[in-house]
Amino acid sequence: MEIIIKPIVTEKMTRLGDKLNRYGFRVQRDANKVEIKKAVEAMYNVTVTSVNTMVVCPKTKTRYTKSGVVEGRAAAYKKAIVTLKKGEQIDFYSNI
Repeated sequence: MEIIIKPIVTEKMTRLGDKLNRYGFRVQRDANKVEIKKAVEAMYNVTVTSVNTMVVCPKTKTRYTKSGVVEGRAAAYKKAIVTLKKGEQIDFYSNI
């Protein structure tokens, strides 16, 4: 089972990567910080100094359709913010 599902590439995370050398990943719900650290180091060949995790709450979504109001929820997921050693970086766009 893969620990890292996908990297989070948004404007905010790109800014954190440029300024503070921090990168975000969507990870498995049952993964702990040690497993996430080992997975990032193995996948990207970098040195991880710290890992912060959080569970993102599901958002409620509402659509107005011809047949009425449709309500639903987005899925909850776990997010990991990884800080790398000074001088190292991850390039998500290298293999495009």
